Amino acid sequence: MTFTITAILLAAALALMMLAAAISDLRSRSIANGLNVAIAALAIPYWFANGLPLWPGVAIQIGFALLIFAVFLGLYMIGGMGGGDVKMIGAVALWIPPMLLMPMLMIMAAGGGLLSLAMLIHQKWRGQAEPPEVPYGVAIAAGGLWALHQQYLNQFTFNPFA
Repeated sequence: MTFTITAILLAAALALMMLAAAISDLRSRSIANGLNVAIAALAIPYWFANGLPLWPGVAIQIGFALLIFAVFLGLYMIGGMGGGDVKMIGAVALWIPPMLLMPMLMIMAAGGGLLSLAMLIHQKWRGQAEPPEVPYGVAIAAGGLWALHQQYLNQFTFNPFA
Protein backbone atom coordinates (compact mmCIF):
# COMPACT_ATOMS: atom_id res chain seq x y z
CA MET A 1 0.00 0.00 0.00
CA THR A 2 1.34 3.42 -0.87
CA PHE A 3 0.69 6.68 0.91
CA THR A 4 1.41 10.14 -0.43
CA ILE A 5 4.48 11.93 0.88
CA THR A 6 2.16 14.68 2.13
CA ALA A 7 0.16 12.19 4.21
CA ILE A 8 3.35 10.70 5.65
CA LEU A 9 4.74 14.14 6.53
CA LEU A 10 1.47 15.16 8.16
CA ALA A 11 1.37 11.90 10.15
CA ALA A 12 4.95 12.57 11.29
CA ALA A 13 3.87 16.08 12.33
CA LEU A 14 1.02 14.56 14.34
CA ALA A 15 3.45 12.19 16.05
CA LEU A 16 5.73 15.09 16.98
CA MET A 17 2.81 17.19 18.23
CA MET A 18 1.53 14.32 20.38
CA LEU A 19 5.00 13.85 21.85
CA ALA A 20 5.21 17.60 22.56
CA ALA A 21 1.81 17.46 24.27
CA ALA A 22 2.87 14.45 26.37
CA ILE A 23 6.08 16.19 27.47
CA SER A 24 4.19 19.40 28.25
CA ASP A 25 1.62 17.47 30.28
CA LEU A 26 4.37 15.65 32.20
CA ARG A 27 6.18 18.89 33.03
CA SER A 28 3.34 21.28 33.79
CA ARG A 29 0.14 19.19 33.84
CA SER A 30 -1.18 21.30 30.97
CA ILE A 31 -1.43 21.07 27.19
CA ALA A 32 -1.39 24.34 25.28
CA ASN A 33 -4.57 25.25 23.42
CA GLY A 34 -2.46 26.25 20.41
CA LEU A 35 -1.03 22.76 20.20
CA ASN A 36 -4.50 21.19 20.31
CA VAL A 37 -5.73 23.63 17.65
CA ALA A 38 -2.74 22.73 15.44
CA ILE A 39 -3.48 19.01 15.84
CA ALA A 40 -7.12 19.56 14.87
CA ALA A 41 -6.38 21.95 12.00
CA LEU A 42 -3.77 19.73 10.36
CA ALA A 43 -6.26 16.87 10.22
CA ILE A 44 -7.97 18.65 7.32
CA PRO A 45 -5.05 18.49 4.87
CA TYR A 46 -4.36 14.96 6.12
CA TRP A 47 -7.84 13.85 5.07
CA PHE A 48 -7.36 15.26 1.60
CA ALA A 49 -3.83 13.85 1.28
CA ASN A 50 -5.37 10.42 1.92
CA GLY A 51 -8.21 11.00 -0.56
CA LEU A 52 -10.98 11.01 2.07
CA PRO A 53 -14.19 12.21 0.39
CA LEU A 54 -16.20 15.00 2.02
CA TRP A 55 -19.27 12.81 2.13
CA PRO A 56 -19.46 10.50 3.92
CA GLY A 57 -15.75 10.18 4.86
CA VAL A 58 -15.01 13.58 6.42
CA ALA A 59 -18.49 13.71 7.97
CA ILE A 60 -17.95 10.33 9.65
CA GLN A 61 -14.49 11.36 10.85
CA ILE A 62 -15.85 14.57 12.39
CA GLY A 63 -18.85 12.74 13.86
CA PHE A 64 -16.70 10.18 15.67
CA ALA A 65 -14.35 12.91 16.92
CA LEU A 66 -17.30 14.91 18.29
CA LEU A 67 -18.72 11.81 19.97
CA ILE A 68 -15.38 11.06 21.64
CA PHE A 69 -15.00 14.71 22.64
CA ALA A 70 -18.49 14.67 24.21
CA VAL A 71 -17.78 11.51 26.21
CA PHE A 72 -14.52 12.90 27.58
CA LEU A 73 -16.13 16.29 28.20
CA GLY A 74 -18.47 14.42 30.53
CA LEU A 75 -15.44 13.04 32.38
CA TYR A 76 -14.04 16.57 32.62
CA MET A 77 -17.31 17.86 34.04
CA ILE A 78 -17.22 15.34 36.90
CA GLY A 79 -13.56 16.12 37.61
CA GLY A 80 -12.10 12.97 36.10
CA MET A 81 -9.97 14.59 33.43
CA GLY A 82 -8.31 17.89 32.56
CA GLY A 83 -9.58 20.24 29.88
CA GLY A 84 -6.40 20.06 27.80
CA ASP A 85 -6.63 16.27 27.77
CA VAL A 86 -10.22 16.42 26.55
CA LYS A 87 -9.30 18.81 23.75
CA MET A 88 -6.32 16.67 22.80
CA ILE A 89 -8.31 13.43 22.54
CA GLY A 90 -10.92 15.20 20.40
CA ALA A 91 -8.24 16.63 18.12
CA VAL A 92 -6.36 13.33 17.79
CA ALA A 93 -9.63 11.52 17.02
CA LEU A 94 -9.94 13.66 13.88
CA TRP A 95 -6.91 11.80 12.48
CA ILE A 96 -7.72 8.21 13.42
CA PRO A 97 -9.85 6.08 11.10
CA PRO A 98 -13.06 4.88 12.78
CA MET A 99 -11.97 1.23 12.72
CA LEU A 100 -8.89 2.11 14.81
CA LEU A 101 -10.62 4.43 17.30
CA MET A 102 -11.84 1.79 19.76
CA PRO A 103 -8.50 -0.09 19.91
CA MET A 104 -6.75 3.28 20.32
CA LEU A 105 -9.05 4.18 23.21
CA MET A 106 -8.38 0.80 24.84
CA ILE A 107 -4.62 1.32 24.62
CA MET A 108 -5.05 4.85 25.91
CA ALA A 109 -7.13 3.59 28.85
CA ALA A 110 -4.63 0.85 29.71
CA GLY A 111 -1.75 3.31 29.50
CA GLY A 112 -3.63 5.84 31.59
CA GLY A 113 -4.41 3.20 34.20
CA LEU A 114 -0.77 2.15 34.45
CA LEU A 115 0.32 5.78 34.63
CA SER A 116 -2.25 6.48 37.36
CA LEU A 117 -1.11 3.45 39.34
CA ALA A 118 2.55 4.47 39.07
CA MET A 119 1.74 8.02 40.20
CA LEU A 120 -0.39 6.76 43.09
CA ILE A 121 2.40 4.47 44.28
CA HIS A 122 4.90 7.33 43.95
CA GLN A 123 2.70 9.67 46.00
CA LYS A 124 2.08 7.07 48.71
CA TRP A 125 5.81 6.39 48.85
CA ARG A 126 6.43 10.10 49.40
CA GLY A 127 3.68 10.25 52.05
CA GLN A 128 1.39 12.63 50.19
CA ALA A 129 -2.32 12.26 50.91
CA GLU A 130 -3.94 14.18 48.04
CA PRO A 131 -4.78 12.32 44.83
CA PRO A 132 -2.24 12.67 42.03
CA GLU A 133 -2.77 14.82 38.95
CA VAL A 134 -2.30 12.32 36.15
CA PRO A 135 -0.71 13.67 32.95
CA TYR A 136 -3.21 11.84 30.74
CA GLY A 137 -1.74 13.48 27.63
CA VAL A 138 0.96 10.79 27.86
CA ALA A 139 -1.66 8.03 27.53
CA ILE A 140 -3.44 9.86 24.71
CA ALA A 141 -0.14 10.20 22.86
CA ALA A 142 0.60 6.50 23.39
CA GLY A 143 -2.77 5.51 21.93
CA GLY A 144 -2.39 7.92 19.02
CA LEU A 145 1.12 6.73 18.25
CA TRP A 146 -0.12 3.14 18.30
CA ALA A 147 -2.85 4.04 15.79
CA LEU A 148 -0.30 5.76 13.52
CA HIS A 149 1.88 2.67 13.79
CA GLN A 150 -1.02 0.52 12.63
CA GLN A 151 -1.47 2.68 9.55
CA TYR A 152 2.13 3.25 8.51
CA LEU A 153 4.53 0.82 10.18
CA ASN A 154 2.59 -2.40 10.66
CA GLN A 155 3.76 -5.07 8.22
CA PHE A 156 0.11 -5.61 7.26
CA THR A 157 -0.46 -1.93 6.62
CA PHE A 158 -3.54 -0.68 4.86
CA ASN A 159 -5.00 2.68 3.98
CA PRO A 160 -8.32 2.91 5.84
CA PHE A 161 -9.14 6.10 3.96
CA ALA A 162 -8.91 4.46 0.52
